[in-house]
Amino acid sequence: MAKKATSSKKATSKTKSAGRSSKSNIWIKIWRIIYISVISFFVLSLSWVLIYKYVNPPYTYLMCKRKAIQMISGEGSSNIHYKFVPYSQISDYLKLAVIASEDQKFPDHNGFDLVSIAKAMEKNKFTKKVKGASTISQQTAKNAFLWDGRNFIRKGLEAYFTFLIELIWGKKRILEVYLNIAEMGHLTFGAEATARTYFNKSAKKLTSSEAALIACSLPNPILFKVDNPTQFMLNRKTWIETQMINLGGINYIQSLK
Repeated sequence: MAKKATSSKKATSKTKSAGRSSKSNIWIKIWRIIYISVISFFVLSLSWVLIYKYVNPPYTYLMCKRKAIQMISGEGSSNIHYKFVPYSQISDYLKLAVIASEDQKFPDHNGFDLVSIAKAMEKNKFTKKVKGASTISQQTAKNAFLWDGRNFIRKGLEAYFTFLIELIWGKKRILEVYLNIAEMGHLTFGAEATARTYFNKSAKKLTSSEAALIACSLPNPILFKVDNPTQFMLNRKTWIETQMINLGGINYIQSLK
């Protein structure tokens, strides 16, 4: 009987040990999957950013979304107007106008305007209308790699990609991509398509006034239409032109690297 009891205890001990070992193996597998997933994400995202340093984005999420919405509506053509052109083929006035309008600290910050972010967060405590403080770098990261929206996952990824493009691309490439893929009108993306559609000229030939008008549509090009500007837009256009002068004019653009 004593031998049977001892044998039973050993069997029970082995069973418990096997159970603990099985659970341990499961956690090892889970952590291995997490580790591989994280490493894969970093490698793929870094590769994506490196590719876009030299290769122009063929399309963006927002372009696909706008096209799909237009196709579903069945109202007119769903063709996207988009043509990527080199930095040198974009008017310096437009480069200056978007910086004056969207992000006057663009040449100096590392992708984030912490002062503006803090002010926006403070202001958002007292209003239901959320005020953003995204820099040109953040907007470029969102437009090139992500989807639209304000959830924490998307904003976290936006910060990550902003860090990468600031580190790898440099200011000129960031501004070049931004001006080529930003939505600027109905199914219209980028400086060249916008200049051709609304002004019947190339992006390089845009005047200071035309550039300021395009810039004031950027917060919401669906609402603020370049071809039918509201009084609010015209007032903002005047403000942008003043800011362009205050920044130092075209010479200000020469500081970008």
